[in-house]
Amino acid sequence: MYEQISHSLLNEILEELQPNIYERRRELQHFYTRLGANFYAIHNLFELLYGQRDDFKFQMTRLVEVLVRKYMNRSRKLKDLDLAREKDHNWFLSQQWVGMALYSAGFAGNLRNMATKTAYFQELGVNLVHIMPILKCPIGKSDGGYAASDFRMIDERVGTLDDLQAIAEEFNKRDILMVLDVVVNHTSDEHEWAQKAIAGDTKYQDYYYIFENRDIPDMYEESMPEIFPESSPGNFTWNETMQKWVMTVFHDFQWDLNYSNPAVFIEMIDVILFWINQGADIIRLDAVAFLWKKMGTICQNEREAHLLLQLMKDCCQVTAPGTLFIAEAIVAPVEIIKYFGEDAIIAKECEIAYNATLMALLWDAIATQNSKLLTQGLKSLPDKLERATWLNYVRCHDDIGLGFDDNDIRAAGYEPFAHRQFLIDFFTGNYPGSFANGAPFMRNDKTGDARISGSLASLAGLEKATQSGNEQEVAIAIDKILLLHNLIMAFGGIPLLYYGDEIGTFNDYGYLNDHDKSADSRWIHRPAIDWERAELRKKQGTIEHTLFTALKKMIAIRKETTAFADFNNRHLIDTNNEHLFAFMRFDHNRPSERVLVVSNFSAEAQSLDLQTLAQEGFGNSVELTDLYSGKRPTIEEGRLIVQPFHFYWLNEY
Repeated sequence: MYEQISHSLLNEILEELQPNIYERRRELQHFYTRLGANFYAIHNLFELLYGQRDDFKFQMTRLVEVLVRKYMNRSRKLKDLDLAREKDHNWFLSQQWVGMALYSAGFAGNLRNMATKTAYFQELGVNLVHIMPILKCPIGKSDGGYAASDFRMIDERVGTLDDLQAIAEEFNKRDILMVLDVVVNHTSDEHEWAQKAIAGDTKYQDYYYIFENRDIPDMYEESMPEIFPESSPGNFTWNETMQKWVMTVFHDFQWDLNYSNPAVFIEMIDVILFWINQGADIIRLDAVAFLWKKMGTICQNEREAHLLLQLMKDCCQVTAPGTLFIAEAIVAPVEIIKYFGEDAIIAKECEIAYNATLMALLWDAIATQNSKLLTQGLKSLPDKLERATWLNYVRCHDDIGLGFDDNDIRAAGYEPFAHRQFLIDFFTGNYPGSFANGAPFMRNDKTGDARISGSLASLAGLEKATQSGNEQEVAIAIDKILLLHNLIMAFGGIPLLYYGDEIGTFNDYGYLNDHDKSADSRWIHRPAIDWERAELRKKQGTIEHTLFTALKKMIAIRKETTAFADFNNRHLIDTNNEHLFAFMRFDHNRPSERVLVVSNFSAEAQSLDLQTLAQEGFGNSVELTDLYSGKRPTIEEGRLIVQPFHFYWLNEY
């Protein structure tokens, strides 16, 4: 296709829209510039996905109209922010960003109260806050907020749009980024679109995958895995009113959207831009791996799903270029990397992706007290793009999946099935000597698979140690929690804390008494913050003070250390000691300024031969200082000594 063709179509579209936007044409100067620069890509992608349709030009016109309308509705303050971020296009790769994910109801009761808690984030050093789903959802069928019944209405149980605006203004004053979710893969069956489909409206039946009988669903089922085999087996649900089958990959009340229909894509772009215009700096796109369904496949990670994300990104670059995307794609490492896009440098899909691989590998190292699989798994993780970054986390609202590559497990010396069973048993407290208080999630009796639920403090042994009153075990559990956080702070990317972890919040077993939650063990780690207990962070000698103060210090040091910015400036080091995990970080502008990160996953002190570091050109005839403690590390007979479950951030002086 020649570029002239796409621009000729753009001229026709603009002439058609011109009478409606003529009065504000000067205001649209930047919009026109961006639209002209991006339209060839937008047209090309839209044609690849929908070019076979008779209504292609009509749908293309509707898409451009959505983009211009949303730009015209964007506030001057947000437009100025777009311009500033265009000039400083690597702003999000800075080491300055540290995030926290939270449920507003669990963190503060509701959005209005949350606006009063922003000083807490500043006290800790957090300047990026992911407010997890706040959209209207049915009671009892919400999937933790991920079953939206209205994409533009906040659930009245947590607040209003005015409350969110108050948060956005408060965050803006304190230079805190706001992250919001858009659930792009599905709607609740109580959404207006689904209700119209149920009533027989064929326009809205085309928004979903709906079938007269089991013939086509059965063909899909031949290759599709089950996401929630315990609670929602299969991928289709019979709707009694329609007398038809609906694709429901996650739960029977979550209807999968049909993106082969361009009207669905345009609707969802409108939704995404709506929340961006509410002040979201970053949009988390939920379940992006599932966006395109193709018979004969697992219906995940399809090429068209990536084309859709590229198209979403290009559209938002036109209207709101200062906004970033997070890809929520919890898939195999070789697939995760693709959600940045496959450009040589720039993220063409999502600038940020969850580093689920690192998270799962960290928990493996805690259980095994060695870094064999951690090191092997990260060696197999492909390099990300230069202008993209990881979201590194220890815990989140979801379960821990053991999605390591089988080849990496074997390379680390384990048998894949047996090793996963060990981890499941260990973290659910069923392995002799385990310190963990976790719960299995979605155990699949057919495959033996399961995932793991539990709060960080409970999985790391702090709950058991506190209950037993064993001060030594309490100290060890705290060391493990800090060991894990040291790595998400230093690895490269944006560290994302999970609310409550900064004060050692335990499992919440109250969900078992709630009929709507008792079947979903993930609610065990979705707590309501006890603010009286949180006040103990100010009292020396308490667990809360120890954890909060240590994390606050870690965050402050991270922000001052330019080597922790994310420009693919990390180098793994072979320690010749399976208990130690080490890597080098260096300032991409001044490569001689380096930080060596060394972590000991063993219950015994471990040593690292300084000759190993000398081979890396580090530590020769200079003094080493630990940035975290401010002290010189212990060195005995030419070997660096690392205490049990401790870490170093070593700098050369």
